[in-house]
Amino acid sequence: MSKCNNKMPLNKQFMSPELKDKTEKHPCYNPKAIDYARMHLPVAPKCNVQCNYCNRKYDCQNESRPGVTSMIMTPRQSLERYKEEKLKFDKLTVVGFAGPGDAMANFEEVKETIGLIKEYDPTAIFCLSTNGLALYERIDEVIQLGVSHITITINTIYPEVAAKIYKFVDVDGKRHTGITAGEIIVKRQFEALEKLCQNNVMVKVNIVYIKGLNDNHIDKIVERAATLGVAMTNIMPLIPTENTAFAEFPKPTATELLLTRKKCEKYVTQMYHCKQCRADAVGTLCGKKQIG
Repeated sequence: MSKCNNKMPLNKQFMSPELKDKTEKHPCYNPKAIDYARMHLPVAPKCNVQCNYCNRKYDCQNESRPGVTSMIMTPRQSLERYKEEKLKFDKLTVVGFAGPGDAMANFEEVKETIGLIKEYDPTAIFCLSTNGLALYERIDEVIQLGVSHITITINTIYPEVAAKIYKFVDVDGKRHTGITAGEIIVKRQFEALEKLCQNNVMVKVNIVYIKGLNDNHIDKIVERAATLGVAMTNIMPLIPTENTAFAEFPKPTATELLLTRKKCEKYVTQMYHCKQCRADAVGTLCGKKQIG
């Protein structure tokens, strides 16, 4: 059996016919869509949060993890890159924005890129990944742009734990740290999640499994997200990375990860086929890939 298969069907009770059709062609949300390709456009270098596990590298060919890209593109460069990749992948259906910073912290660039690509290809499916900090107040605008799929990374439901995961959060020109930062980001993440689910947006929640910090309540994160209407959750292993505060943290084992996902299946569909892609990834999840 292919590693890209997921035995559990994606929840469809919140889907409109249009959203259902798009989801069936989105390889991250539909594990059966293995022939469809996606591309991440690295137009978002700035971030409004410093996660203690994140090291954004803009020029790295040899690493494959979130936050890594070979270059930062302008919206115009992104359009040209999309045109090129469309010639290589006949089933390139999804355009995603996954950094290397945060899509909402670079919203003007993301918005311009979407507009250019929509004009060239009205069939493109747009999705973005975000920490959720600056999402709530932009949701109406995001929906008007035609973004149908959004991933929010939510690593805890407890502000005191968030204070240990995030070094700081920047809101309205002010930097917050400690428990204040934790309270702000947890509140804003779940507010955004709830509003998105109420507005026919397909939402996935990513959770970084951090041993000793959030591993004892990941099921509670999933349960709360499921209650608000999330379509699926993606529990990902921490990737210990040099020059970060969590560089020496242990990576969860495959067994620990599997058991946690299985435990959380009672709440909502779990993602088993995530590749923790780069911010400039292009191709299918289970076959031909390109980076850079």
